[in-house]
Amino acid sequence: MYQVNIHEAKTNLSKLIKKVVDGEEVVIAKGNKPLVKMVLLNGKKPKRTLGSAKGTLKISKDFDAPLKDFEEYIR
Repeated sequence: MYQVNIHEAKTNLSKLIKKVVDGEEVVIAKGNKPLVKMVLLNGKKPKRTLGSAKGTLKISKDFDAPLKDFEEYIR
């Protein structure tokens, strides 16, 4: 979530609109109290890319082996 005050929102409206279009939530505050939230009118969310995290996670071959700390509970 990105929060700005009213003056900053007036000054940077185009940039804030781009953030909303890109999928970020923008809140406009008055006196540090959230007042309004900018949302896309059509409500579309950015398209997700399937498989974008491929190769970033490595799982060991024994990930499901019993833990030694719990040997006394396994019977």
